[in-house]
Amino acid sequence: MADISFSSRAYCKIILHAAKYPHCAINGLLLAKQKSKSDSKNVELRIEDAIPLFHICLHVSPMAEIALTMVDQYAMNKGLVLAGYYLANENINDLSTDKPAHKIADKIAENYGNAILVVVDNKEITLGMSSNPLRVSQFMDGKWKLKDIIDVSYDKGVLHTDAMYSLLQAEQYRNLIDFDNHLDDISLDWQNRKLNKVIEEAMKYCQ
Repeated sequence: MADISFSSRAYCKIILHAAKYPHCAINGLLLAKQKSKSDSKNVELRIEDAIPLFHICLHVSPMAEIALTMVDQYAMNKGLVLAGYYLANENINDLSTDKPAHKIADKIAENYGNAILVVVDNKEITLGMSSNPLRVSQFMDGKWKLKDIIDVSYDKGVLHTDAMYSLLQAEQYRNLIDFDNHLDDISLDWQNRKLNKVIEEAMKYCQ
């Protein structure tokens, strides 16, 4: 069994990506640090960052291949591993994962055994979010299994403070750059370094 935790940065960027394109399906990659516990059977999976991918055509292979290669290199340079995939569907009531999404997630799981697959529940994304919209599944015993809410933790305060509210109210989602934006204008930073700092500041003031 693996314990899963999300950094404030990763959580906020997933939500901001979905908030920026409420009329579109969106997807992205999750980068992690892995720490072995004293019990070798347990692995703690710490999601450190989220990299927004697409909102126009999620599964165009050439673009996806380029993005995956760039993100994988970025992860290695940061001492991280590609450990998961997230998506939000176009239909607000849709929590399913289609075959192309599973194909990418399965590929990640081939290289990282404890990979996770996150589906965003669009109905839960509001300015004053009172519940967690992320539905997390983990690859175990050859299958994707939905994790219980209590088995997934988040940085202190990110779910229950004013941080996410302040980011949404300030429309910081407008400053989020995904690969579709980057491919339209390569000067735009898909690593979202400025936004990462804004999120860090928001968390400092709201904890």
